[in-house]
Amino acid sequence: MRFHLTALLAVALTAGCAVGSGAVVKGAGPDDLLKLREGPGLEHKIIIGLPDGTRLVRQNCLNTKGKLWCRVSLADRPGISGYVSADYLAHR
Repeated sequence: MRFHLTALLAVALTAGCAVGSGAVVKGAGPDDLLKLREGPGLEHKIIIGLPDGTRLVRQNCLNTKGKLWCRVSLADRPGISGYVSADYLAHR
């Protein structure tokens, strides 16, 4: 059990998923938005679209169906939160 938790923590830190860390949306493109979703996966309802440069606070990340999803909240509006693909997050 200890090894499993250590491995999970190592994956989270490697992916840059430290709880409470700052992140910014990067890679959505000039004509697209990153979808903030109610849950971790494409099957979940879209809450809002986020353009590149949106500042976020990363809460935690988890692997769902082979894809890393992070729970985030908007830095400027912490009451708005949900999940985004970690592929579109950069450290700030």
